[in-house]
Amino acid sequence: MQHRTLGSQGLEVSAIGYGAMGLTMAYGSADEGTGIAALRRAYELGVTLFDTAEMYGLGTGSNEALVGRAVKGFREDVVLATKFGVDVSVPAERIGKALDSRPDSIRRAADTSLRHLGVDHVDILYQHRVDPEVPVEEVAGTVKELIEAGKVKYFGLSEAGPETIRRAHAVQPVSVLQTEYSLFERDVEQILPVLDELGIGFVAYSPLGRGFITGTAEPAGRYGAADVRNTDPRWQPGNFERNAEAVGRLAELAAAKGATVAQLALAWLLARGGHIVPIPGSRSPQRIEENVGSADLALTGADLDAIDEILPRGGFGARYTEGHVPTWI
Repeated sequence: MQHRTLGSQGLEVSAIGYGAMGLTMAYGSADEGTGIAALRRAYELGVTLFDTAEMYGLGTGSNEALVGRAVKGFREDVVLATKFGVDVSVPAERIGKALDSRPDSIRRAADTSLRHLGVDHVDILYQHRVDPEVPVEEVAGTVKELIEAGKVKYFGLSEAGPETIRRAHAVQPVSVLQTEYSLFERDVEQILPVLDELGIGFVAYSPLGRGFITGTAEPAGRYGAADVRNTDPRWQPGNFERNAEAVGRLAELAAAKGATVAQLALAWLLARGGHIVPIPGSRSPQRIEENVGSADLALTGADLDAIDEILPRGGFGARYTEGHVPTWI
């Protein structure tokens, strides 16, 4: 597995990471054994970046605990990333809609995450969402204290805009920004020059368009009741058909290179810059093997032009339902 450096503080990770959110939320239920097996298979294939969050356990810490149990035997070989800043004390149906990045809450969240993960430090601690009620300088200063205390190694932001990134970076160097980025979602490209300027790495979540860019998508309504794809705008009538047609064309291009459409999409992200690392998530060992294989897929200039011709501005439909789109500041 190739490795990449994120930021200027020495953070090195595998070119393909693993996003654990879907093991406990958003895409229906999964048993613990399946999740642990998936995480361990990713490690066997060379993945060293494992991404979780306090929020992903819907207030229970279950996602962090699952990740911690899975990596226990090789913890020192991997990079663990988790996040604070979402109020998990609210009812489960409201988690993700209430923010809390007050310094005392950050300290509490960090200690809770360490306990759930079963570790004495985390490698990356992200602010999950920008909290407009708390100056980011206070947030960065609090994370700096945690770094000095040895509880955290690197500071990250998620879904933050240029002004916030600059202000935070002036207090505590930001190693990495995490935001949705894929062939379906390209808005973040306007922020990438700021990261280049400041020497900040980028982690792309939902790099396969929440699974649409795997060639297995079905229309909204055909998933389990707890699955976010039932309400995702890209799965709705009109958008679904246009997105499916685009994925079909991408699949033809991928097949000509002896690859799958998912591998093509991940290789496209890797080709956007040496500081970019996608974190696809899957419960399937076979799908994990497929995702890891994208690191060896080389795309030519002609390939990239063909991809841009198919999806020049991203997918069809907004990435969130109205009122849920993060604001970049």
